[in-house]
Amino acid sequence: MKFTPSKLNTFTFFKLPSVWWCGIRVTKIENIFCEVKVVHRWINQNPFKSMFWAVQGMAAELTTGVLIMQAIKNSKRKISMLVLNNRANFSKKAKGKILFECNENQILSKAMNQLLETQVPQTIWLTSKGVDQNGDIVSTFEFEWTLLLKN
Repeated sequence: MKFTPSKLNTFTFFKLPSVWWCGIRVTKIENIFCEVKVVHRWINQNPFKSMFWAVQGMAAELTTGVLIMQAIKNSKRKISMLVLNNRANFSKKAKGKILFECNENQILSKAMNQLLETQVPQTIWLTSKGVDQNGDIVSTFEFEWTLLLKN
């Protein structure tokens, strides 16, 4: 699969339908960062008139996961990826359009190189921040990923 917003959004429709139905869409993907948009709507709200925390988590995880998927494809090797842990901080109600971004490709590149050179499983923490239309951070998510070289 080529890594374009359109292809990734089609992928979510078939493989991650809850992401797609909640309105989470990849808007930008480059070698060094991924951006995902989600708009507060009825389908993804909580009882407090803001975006449900789990929807924010799905959007944030997608930004980190897409970068890993792209790195795996570029390596031309079979590598498994799995979230081991996550942490989240919510600093403001998420309303309107929220953009999540992960740009920690240096951390990922270092781990991928180490994995391919040593064949020792790697764990990394990647961060994604959600920013509203006013430029305020509404939530920050950290995901601990494990990368394992398959035979």
